[in-house]
Amino acid sequence: MSFQASQSTTSWRPAQNQDFRKGIAGLGLSAPSMGGFFDKDRTLPMYKDKPFAPRRTAPRRWRKPLGILGIFTLILLWYFYYSPGLPAWKGADSSDRGLELWKWAQSLESAPAKGPADWDARREKVRDAFIVSWEGYEKEAWGYDEYHPVSGGNRNMVKGGMGWIIVDSLDTMILMNLTSQVRHARQWISTSLQYNQDHDVSTFETTIRMLGGLLSANYLSTKYPTLAPLTDDDVGEAGEDLYIEKATDLADRLLGAFESPTGIPYASVNLNKSEGLQSHSDGGASSTAEATSLQLEFKYLAKLTGEPEYWNVVEKVMEVADGQRPEDGLVPIYINPQEGVFHGNNIRLGSRGDSYYEYLIKQYLQTSEQEHIYKEMWDESLKGIRKHLLAFSKNAQLLVLGERPSGLEGSLSPKMDHLVCFMPGTIALGATGGKSLSEARESSKWSQQREEEILISKELMKTCWATYKTNPTGLAGEISHFILDSPPVMMADKYPIPSLSSKPKELPSISLPLTTQDDGLEPWRKDIEIHRMDRHNLLRPETIESIFYMYRITGDEMYREWGWEMFKSFVQHTSVVEEKQSKLSPGDVGTISRIKGFTSLDDALTIPAKKRDNMESFWMAETLKYFYLLFSDRDFISLEDHVFNTEAHPLPRFKPTGDLKTGWERKPAHTS
Repeated sequence: MSFQASQSTTSWRPAQNQDFRKGIAGLGLSAPSMGGFFDKDRTLPMYKDKPFAPRRTAPRRWRKPLGILGIFTLILLWYFYYSPGLPAWKGADSSDRGLELWKWAQSLESAPAKGPADWDARREKVRDAFIVSWEGYEKEAWGYDEYHPVSGGNRNMVKGGMGWIIVDSLDTMILMNLTSQVRHARQWISTSLQYNQDHDVSTFETTIRMLGGLLSANYLSTKYPTLAPLTDDDVGEAGEDLYIEKATDLADRLLGAFESPTGIPYASVNLNKSEGLQSHSDGGASSTAEATSLQLEFKYLAKLTGEPEYWNVVEKVMEVADGQRPEDGLVPIYINPQEGVFHGNNIRLGSRGDSYYEYLIKQYLQTSEQEHIYKEMWDESLKGIRKHLLAFSKNAQLLVLGERPSGLEGSLSPKMDHLVCFMPGTIALGATGGKSLSEARESSKWSQQREEEILISKELMKTCWATYKTNPTGLAGEISHFILDSPPVMMADKYPIPSLSSKPKELPSISLPLTTQDDGLEPWRKDIEIHRMDRHNLLRPETIESIFYMYRITGDEMYREWGWEMFKSFVQHTSVVEEKQSKLSPGDVGTISRIKGFTSLDDALTIPAKKRDNMESFWMAETLKYFYLLFSDRDFISLEDHVFNTEAHPLPRFKPTGDLKTGWERKPAHTS
């Protein structure tokens, strides 16, 4: 498919001229004096039609020494700022944050600090953790898709790499105002990133991480030009063209995944051939969550470029999925791209099911609440979740969001993946539309049903927090199981559906408090089981994501404190510490410890925690981003003006116009 911009949109177009000023601004040197030194590793092409600034003439006797000095200065600048693999923090950010972070982590074992919380200082600690993570990646794995911080190893997923960690982390660096790090990443994207690999990649992961990352970087660099400002293009421009050009190239290649008989995307796609590939397992079926969680990215790209095909292909997916009118809005976790029908009966909001529901409400919010069909689908699914999946634990009445592996007629499995913990925040987001709870309650549209949604979000948030709080490390395992009554006490059985006509009133908490005592025999702890194979922690973001939403919406400082406790646990137990010999004083050589990065855990239930050797890209793209936003002002990247894709890449809300519309109607529903 060829790419053409609409006449009303030109933000994607490359700059007509290029002023190559990076690293030499203010030195009084013009580009010709470089003698082509930067041609190979320059950040962007040096356009030939850009006139160079006039050379500043020095007295003849000083010209040669000044020229030598200028060249030497430029070499140093290139070495410290642009040489691939060198830490971008050399120069402006030269303090050893790894050492300082390690010292701070050691101090956490002493008595907790007293007095009011300094949220700005706490946010800076998160920023420090990001910089340390990024520095380790720059030093040991620059350009590679995988980073193994314990061994210092690295690996690409496909030949040449996909920019997995760099692109996924890019908008976090912009939000944190890390200019030199963004510059280094942008240089690599310009000179090394390509999407013509003759290899299959995940349609879903490539869309949410790579396409979402590029689109978000494009948006943030233009909407917030004072964050990590770069001057790579024309004067006054933020240099957004690089990101959108890469994004459209990638999107055009991803379109091949949608060329199935039904329009349901194949699980994988060969980017070189733009050819979709069926899954090698599950009878060739695609994951339902993956097929239906591409919409935010492609719809925003359609709005940005004026190209309706990006919109239409992902809208077709939703029409086919909803056309089966799943019972009570709950969908099986597989869908077949050949026949366009759901595969199997397994219903869950964990892996392969989760973001289907997330993108229902977020598509509605992304389009400025214009596409009402998605709000209808969301409300229907939420009622189905309430009816079939929400139950109470036996001892503390923790609210549990379980699974139905054999369909809605089968038994409830009291199992919650960590992935399910995106749901508390998403429910609260759907209830208020991103507004503060106090403001939403003033609306004439506020109802008792919305009050119950807030209660559900609070109770599920407490359950997710309990899976962290119950473990010695303060970090959750990958999967938690819960002890229920037999038969389980379902929310639908215990609480009637709220009346729409009654006057809304706040509902009291249901579960017991998460109190602690010396013997560790609190009722809520007895309700949680973590099986041996489920003890690993992958630095996942879902719980802190929901805590972020809950704080932004309710304004309750308790959620910020929960987030702070969680962040400290990550620093204490997932950090990778290196020791080096250092000269402490004249004649005195000792060992200095510093944190060089963070890694996943094999076991979050033991101290010291058993470490894996892998840092997933979502650690920097999502987990640390949500911590940073949690400790920031509420209006910074506001929920009223943005939606976050399922990889935490913020995109703007907009009003769809012209050909950008749903264009289909729902079939009659199946209910039980």
